[in-house]
Amino acid sequence: MSKKIRVAQYGCGKMSVYTMRYVYEKGAEIVAAFDINENLFGKDISTVMGGEEKGVKIFDASNAENVLREIKPDICIITTMSLMVDVYEAFKICAKLGINAISTCEEAFYPMNSIPNMTKELDELAKSTGCTLTGAGYQDVYWGNLIATIAGSTHKITKIKGSSSYNVEDYGIALARAHGAGLSLEGFDKVVASADRISDEERKAVIEEGKYLPSYMWNVNGWLAERLGLHITSQTQKTVPQTHSTDLESSTLGMTVPAGYATGMSAVVTTTTKEGIVIESECIGKVYAKDEFDKNEWTVYGEPNTTVTIEKPATVELTCATIVNRIPDVINAKPGFIPTCEMPVLDYRNDTLDTYLK
Repeated sequence: MSKKIRVAQYGCGKMSVYTMRYVYEKGAEIVAAFDINENLFGKDISTVMGGEEKGVKIFDASNAENVLREIKPDICIITTMSLMVDVYEAFKICAKLGINAISTCEEAFYPMNSIPNMTKELDELAKSTGCTLTGAGYQDVYWGNLIATIAGSTHKITKIKGSSSYNVEDYGIALARAHGAGLSLEGFDKVVASADRISDEERKAVIEEGKYLPSYMWNVNGWLAERLGLHITSQTQKTVPQTHSTDLESSTLGMTVPAGYATGMSAVVTTTTKEGIVIESECIGKVYAKDEFDKNEWTVYGEPNTTVTIEKPATVELTCATIVNRIPDVINAKPGFIPTCEMPVLDYRNDTLDTYLK
């Protein structure tokens, strides 16, 4: 393809500030944008991303199907919510119209192990129209391919253990609420933690019903297992509230989180495999105090042990750059709902995105 890749932006919140700018700076263009915030309807996307006007107005997301059918972009970037049930309609519209789509939705990273029926439906629809759907972002590299690469330099692995923290203030209200931020400990236990006090059989039934609430690492562990050729025998999840000794202001929640209330949560997912390798990963998402910062640390145990630590990663920018750099891979991929573990290891895009298309 010698022409610019045409991109639709679905969701014009915090993440789109970067994804839209990165799209232009990588030689592609935004041809449509959607949101549910009526205050943005009819405004130029420059209102969100900054800079000069682009001549692209933001539409009501309820009109997305009609607009996309007429414009028919090459790919749609979906930056809205964290669960598949919340991005399902956007994915379905794209699949129905044969438009490739990539989402920052964390569950979309590997939804096969948390909401298989919905994933299968979208996979079959995308295959029928010849497009590709996927999820990517920060986890694609820092919880996925980076760890797989380290594993590739290890003679024997017994365990992979990871921990990653992030400030829920950076990702919008939907993510903050999904982490239980602002809830009392009793409320957190009822709304968040209670979902994981179930047996393996009960969890399987909930997953089949499409009602499971996975932490980010639930899907990451599934992705890693497939990427490394491991066969999962069991997987469990435990969520624990995070608190702070003093009140914390949250601009995202629009409230003061009282001392002792949940500022967010820690979710630990433990996966055992037929090969004997255990994957134990933890994500800590919360409203940060002034002295707290993002940190990503993983250790591959075996011969030898290797630990990689990344302090203060620019998680938002890294997420958005990953999404934009993935665009050629998504367009090049086979049709269906294809996780990035089945795509090439992510490359830096030095040239315009269209030059990487097959």
